[in-house]
Amino acid sequence: MRRSILLFCSFFGSGSIAMACTVCERRQPGLLRGISHGAGPESRWDLWIVAIVAAIVAVSLFFSVKWLLWPGETSASHIKRSIFK
Repeated sequence: MRRSILLFCSFFGSGSIAMACTVCERRQPGLLRGISHGAGPESRWDLWIVAIVAAIVAVSLFFSVKWLLWPGETSASHIKRSIFK
C-alpha cells in the first residue's frame, strides 16, 4: 500500500516536472507556451494536422460511447440473444 501511494504521488504530485524549461518556452508559439517542452510546430500545417486528428478522435469517441450504451439491436434473432439465454 505504501509503495502504491508513493508511486501515485511521484507521478501526479509534482507539477513542476511537466512544465517547460525557459529555453523551450521562448521557442513555443503563444498557444503552447509554458505547457509544452521541445521544438514547436514548424508550420501552420502541423497545427492543422493535429486539429484534424483531434476531431477524428472526438467523433470516434462519441460514436463508440453512443453505440456502446445504445446499440440499437432489437431483432429477436440477433447473436446477442443467444448469449443472454
